[in-house]
Amino acid sequence: MPASDPEKLIAKADKLTKLSLTRWSADWRNATLLYEEAANLFRVAKKNEKAKEAFEKASKGQEMLSSPWDAAKDMESAAALAKELGNWNEVSDFYRRASELYMECGRPQPASDALAKAARALEDTIPDAAVQLYNDASAILEEDGKEQMTFDLYHAASSVNIKLEKYSDAAASLLQLGLAADKCNATNSQCKAYLGAIIVYLYAHDFKQAEKCYNDCSQVEAFLRSDQNRCASKLLSAYTEGDIEEIKRLAQSSTVSNLDHVVIKLARKLPTGDVSALKTDAAKEEEEPLDENDLT
Repeated sequence: MPASDPEKLIAKADKLTKLSLTRWSADWRNATLLYEEAANLFRVAKKNEKAKEAFEKASKGQEMLSSPWDAAKDMESAAALAKELGNWNEVSDFYRRASELYMECGRPQPASDALAKAARALEDTIPDAAVQLYNDASAILEEDGKEQMTFDLYHAASSVNIKLEKYSDAAASLLQLGLAADKCNATNSQCKAYLGAIIVYLYAHDFKQAEKCYNDCSQVEAFLRSDQNRCASKLLSAYTEGDIEEIKRLAQSSTVSNLDHVVIKLARKLPTGDVSALKTDAAKEEEEPLDENDLT
């Protein structure tokens, strides 16, 4: 049998896994080797659909041989081919399965990486699924105490949410990044994430939420003493005063210029909505109502 005929390799492998009157147990070891050989030959020949199916079978074979690491590797190969074919649901399913297999052998970092690969593949086609995958990838790393490695994942999740115009979710991703940064004493990343979240709320013209976010984050001493805090404070004051020119000036500041490029793009468009209405509201709040019981 010529080794270059992957179809015959698959047929032989399938035969080794099927039980019959003469075969009482499946020969998964030899079958899996044949599936992997066939998969690689199909891939070289650019027969991606057949290569994908062969890698799926090889992954199952590795599972039957109690080798989750090799099963995960074959499943990742199937996922990469599904991506080439544009089978987006399979991309998600296969990378998730690979992640589960990596976790089975106690390897959280490659498990997280597999989900991140799926997320990057799905950003343009199924962005909501991509965000979930980024969040799940981050959760695996955080459970393993590797918060430092989540930063890029949270940045990516916030970026996709901004494209989807899900500004509250984008801000939430940045706040999660800030929390992860806090746990590993990455003060600069933490403060930038907090300012980024405030800017996202301002872009969405949710001044109350921006103000609440600022007050909550200012409970963190590192942020309270930071340039990012001063910038946020000035921005909120400029909004309260209805000072459009000051808002625009602050949006061009070096502090803002050091944030994520997607957040910088939002900042450059500030202010959005009717800022003068905020000034009117602030003036009303300053007028204290008369207390009829106060006789002094």
